[in-house]
Amino acid sequence: MLLHLDKTFKPFHGKEIQFENFIFSGGEPHIKIHQDFDSNQAVTITHRLNSFNDMGLLLVAVDALRRMNVKVINLFIPYFPAARQDRVMVKGEPLTVKVYADLLNVLNLNKVTVFDAHSEVTPAVLNNCAAISNHRFIQEVLKQTGQNCLLISPDGGALKKIYKVSEFLGGVPVVECSKSRDVTTGKLKGFKVYADDLEGKDCLIVDDICDGGGTFIGLAEELKNKNCGNIYLAVSHGIFSQGFEKFKPAFKKLFTTDSFQNIDNEYVSQLKISDGLLS
Repeated sequence: MLLHLDKTFKPFHGKEIQFENFIFSGGEPHIKIHQDFDSNQAVTITHRLNSFNDMGLLLVAVDALRRMNVKVINLFIPYFPAARQDRVMVKGEPLTVKVYADLLNVLNLNKVTVFDAHSEVTPAVLNNCAAISNHRFIQEVLKQTGQNCLLISPDGGALKKIYKVSEFLGGVPVVECSKSRDVTTGKLKGFKVYADDLEGKDCLIVDDICDGGGTFIGLAEELKNKNCGNIYLAVSHGIFSQGFEKFKPAFKKLFTTDSFQNIDNEYVSQLKISDGLLS
């Protein structure tokens, strides 16, 4: 049984549980789940947690299911909120990824599945977590860009995952890069591409999250200085908080999934998670 809390996001196919939800005038999320299903069956909840209200709806939905005597509840949240806040850089900051994980842990869910976790911290702090890789996603992207792209690792944090992608794809060449950031301000200070000459080869930058995009645009400029061909960007979770226009001078095309939002823009190729990206 499936409970798709975001009715515009249905990553799995099967019998759906019907419900209504709304926000009270005081700001509290509420849900009313229809009782026309067998509560002895396992229920998988899917949702996109893009705000605390989304988290609130999930919490009350689980409570409602428990009160309907549903014993086995699984959860699929492809984008794990605050996954980037997985360490305390300066005194006075929270470890936000654990705050979200603690909220979910008290629910005692059977399994919580996330897609392309930002780091190993998320599955470490989240109980019964199953993290699915981005391998199939990048495989599908390369079918559109052409198989001769170099895989570009934007920083040291992405290296481990990108080499696993390369291995899955049969040994696609990887170019390592790095960046410097002022931890007190968050501002980037520079990029390095560890290759002398890219010889006009197309490049695919691979990462898990794109928010404003400054990191990737700065890296694309340095790749051009190294004589690259076309540059593409593939991110599992596309937030794109500042729109798409700023990317056009640097990238031929952007690729993402529907893990965070639905995108209707001809410049962006959005692959649906439901189309085999989790296999």
